Amino acid sequence: MKNYISALNLEIKKWGGRIDRPIDTVYIGGGTPSLLCDRIKPLVEQIKKSFKIEKDAEITVELNPNASDDFLTAAKASGVNRISIGAQSASDTQLKMLGRNHTALDTENIVRRVRKLGFDNISLDLMICLPSSDLVSLKKDIDFICELDPEHISAYILKLEVNTRLFRDKSLRMPDEDNSAEQYLFMCKYLEEKGYLQYEISNFCKKGRESRHNLKYWRLDEYIGIGPSAHSFFEGKRFYYPRDLKAFIRDPQILPDGMGGDEQEKLMLSLRLKEGIDLNEYINQHHVRLEKELLKLKEVGLIEIYGTRISLTPQGMLVSNSIITHITELIYENL
Repeated sequence: MKNYISALNLEIKKWGGRIDRPIDTVYIGGGTPSLLCDRIKPLVEQIKKSFKIEKDAEITVELNPNASDDFLTAAKASGVNRISIGAQSASDTQLKMLGRNHTALDTENIVRRVRKLGFDNISLDLMICLPSSDLVSLKKDIDFICELDPEHISAYILKLEVNTRLFRDKSLRMPDEDNSAEQYLFMCKYLEEKGYLQYEISNFCKKGRESRHNLKYWRLDEYIGIGPSAHSFFEGKRFYYPRDLKAFIRDPQILPDGMGGDEQEKLMLSLRLKEGIDLNEYINQHHVRLEKELLKLKEVGLIEIYGTRISLTPQGMLVSNSIITHITELIYENL
């Protein structure tokens, strides 16, 4: 860990010397930052020394519900002002199945401890469509999360990746597509009733509590990711560090990942957001008549239309890839 932090600090200094603009969000996540314990404070201090961090910057750190008091205290002292907690479920049985090393009680306790330290911006992760889950179990999970009164909720559908332990476990009874869709739509409606507005496919928040950092991804703002597997979008290019810890410690290198920021990418990313996108610029530029096709999508409840602005409904977000592809083809096949 000492060697990794040393390598990380060197890369932070390098990027800080290259970027002169003010920075308004910092996100320390991926892996388990809470394992850093009191190392979190000098890390954040190095970031502040290397970059021009604005006074009201959103500084987020991810942590597991069993994070230590030393880590929380150090994070608070360093200036971290937003906490993202991997709660996932209210069921200890499901948490164990997922391989999580915390309990629902741990989640309750850490939210209380974080509040006591003065944090007023908390996000909780919720995982839906778990094995053997249904609307009854999902409602219990949502009630549990909402009772903890976080400002923000990130909710993700469980996907079983090939060659993972869960993928190989053939005894798991996974929800089918219809049940998964039912769970997602129920969650969107129920969270709204609880006061959480959906602003992105997988993200919900109280009014004005969107993740400022994550919004940058969907709005095609620039960002720098530092560390193994970290991706960046800067000066019109995408690049990343390889997923190799030893290589990062020995000699950090970035690999190109293509160009970014074109119109098609902007269209795709913007439609992930509830605010959607104004198609006026596309219509004017490409002289494409979209009205007929867009009305068809509206009639079946997949999009909403406000003048020239469109956005996906919760039903549309379930099949967002197909809709985005369809709209993109409508625009660009007529160039």
